[in-house]
Amino acid sequence: MAMDTTVVVSVIAAASSVIVTAVSFYLTKKKEREADWRKYKYEQYKELLLSMSEVTGINPTLEGRRGFAKACNSLHLIGSTGVLVALHHLQDEIKGLNTNKSVAKHDALLSKLIWEIRKDINIPGTPEVNEFSVHLVAAPTINESGR
Repeated sequence: MAMDTTVVVSVIAAASSVIVTAVSFYLTKKKEREADWRKYKYEQYKELLLSMSEVTGINPTLEGRRGFAKACNSLHLIGSTGVLVALHHLQDEIKGLNTNKSVAKHDALLSKLIWEIRKDINIPGTPEVNEFSVHLVAAPTINESGR
């Protein structure tokens, strides 16, 4: 029994429609998962930067240092290789055993870390690494604020 041309065309059109719908659904879900992952990474990186604020300046609290350590350690679950390498270099610079600390080196390493974070989560407008510079701001001390 030969199939009618109209039936064959209808079957092909229906199959094509199902395939297009399935591929479209898959690609949409993939984009949604990527956006969710990027948002999660952003939140983790934000937590790191907030914890850095707690240890920036003179005499950071023990609680601030613990929060910073937790944020650093958590990055090993989600950070790209570039972020983790930059983080480890910064940690080596700021650790208590380093007797050759330098503000310039600290800021260069911090800039590299933040640049790697921006690269990892695809922040638009991120300049080239050699054009990117970061310097953390510490809350004023009692003597600086006049209180």
